[in-house]
Amino acid sequence: MRGIISDNNRPIEGCSVWKGANRFLAPPMSDAYVHGYQARERERLRDQANALVDLLHSDTSYPPGSTVLEAGCGTGAQTITLASKSPGARITSVDISADSIEEAKARVAAAGIENVEFRHADVFALPFDRESFDHVFVCFLLEHLSRPLDALLRLKELLRPGGTITVIEGDHGSAFFHPENATAQRAIDCLVELQRSNGGDAMIGRQLYPLLSAVGFEAVCVSPRMVYVDASRPELVDGFTRRTFTVMVEGVREPAITAGIIDAEAFDAGIRALYRTAEIDGVFCYTFFKAFGSKARRD
Repeated sequence: MRGIISDNNRPIEGCSVWKGANRFLAPPMSDAYVHGYQARERERLRDQANALVDLLHSDTSYPPGSTVLEAGCGTGAQTITLASKSPGARITSVDISADSIEEAKARVAAAGIENVEFRHADVFALPFDRESFDHVFVCFLLEHLSRPLDALLRLKELLRPGGTITVIEGDHGSAFFHPENATAQRAIDCLVELQRSNGGDAMIGRQLYPLLSAVGFEAVCVSPRMVYVDASRPELVDGFTRRTFTVMVEGVREPAITAGIIDAEAFDAGIRALYRTAEIDGVFCYTFFKAFGSKARRD
């Protein structure tokens, strides 16, 4: 992780400080989205959301009348589940991509959902007053940010005392599969390296507890959510192994080759090996991490 907080949690170069505990004001910043915004990526996000609803969201719901900020909603793949499971909550979903916001609006409208408002905004410069929300929901955002601590600090500012944050992130270092194949691992490593070069961290899932604790959230609790896929689970073989994970890795083919991380022949062999794990004798595992934390109440 490349951040602007030192190991002793003191601000270092590039971070301006407000007086007061746990208050850091970062300049607006737009971190690169390594997967791009092409139609195939939008389809992959929908497939991922559909395949993982129960695993990731069985315990996600908010009470009627509460206000929820969804930071980094993308094309609304998670928004529909979030809003459907909390129909009485008022949800504000933001994203840095105007095109993604427009698609998210269309998807939510088509689903007949009416408790979501969309805003085009950068997570580092959100247009809301302090303590505007009861809850914050973050899914697959921190991995793309070069300064996740700053983002969490800003989101904490927007929470009312006693409010909660939920964060879900993957960890590409948790992927393992059968048949084992070194070229498949090389292809995955290309994605990890590209994300690192963009300032992100594809293995941030394992860091959620220290990240949330570092910015002062209380009662932090993290649970691993493993996706285990074999031929007895055909819906996950197609929905996750093929259409979510392998398509995600396949999507960085051109930038990985252009960056000189790998040659075309080796990358394509790695993708074939990943698809091989979706065959009748194949197995694929991957772990997501879901974290909860709360903001301290006033005395």
